[in-house]
Amino acid sequence: MKYTIPSVRENKTARIKISILNASLELIGKKSFDHVHVSQICSLVGISKVTFFKYFHQKEDILRYYYKVWSFHRAVELSKDHKSGLTGIRYLFDCVSLSYSKYPGVFLGLYSYLCKLEMPVRPFSMKIAERTLLYPEIENISEIESLSLDQLFENFLLEAIFDKEITRTGNVKQLLHMLDTILFGTILTAHVKLSEPSPLLFKQNLEMFLESLRVVDIASPQVY
Repeated sequence: MKYTIPSVRENKTARIKISILNASLELIGKKSFDHVHVSQICSLVGISKVTFFKYFHQKEDILRYYYKVWSFHRAVELSKDHKSGLTGIRYLFDCVSLSYSKYPGVFLGLYSYLCKLEMPVRPFSMKIAERTLLYPEIENISEIESLSLDQLFENFLLEAIFDKEITRTGNVKQLLHMLDTILFGTILTAHVKLSEPSPLLFKQNLEMFLESLRVVDIASPQVY
């Protein structure tokens, strides 16, 4: 990404959008996303509803923005501590499980939101103003590539196959769909059963899948 100094308007947009996101997370906590109202978010941020809808056309767009920012956080972490193959897949499962434990309503709302979209979420990028606001201490923040969760999973799967960590290869897209199914299924099943999935449950479900692929190394994943 070519670096250009953000304009005053771009910096203002970044500040407001991130402030709206942070206020939403503060209000949601472990509650359902539906229980948080735009008026509450505006009151906490100190903006009008007109301003809110200037940046988010509907309340549910906050969920998509959360996913965008969440993915960028993972990109920054991986740029500092590179991971590959199965280690990377386990890292992503750990990140989702920990984030879900903190904001279950956000993830459930996000899945509901994604199900309503006619087209899947396309790859996205973070604007320079948003990047520098989130990580002002990182000089090369414009050079970090932000990938979606599926893109990261696919890259790690290809590395695992190349490094022979996965010995029963198959269609990478099918393996990717299975990872998504395990990840989302763990959350949705726990929600239906009215129980909170612990990081251990995510690990157990992932490891059973990896074993079916005749993984060479199935050591317990590390929590991040």
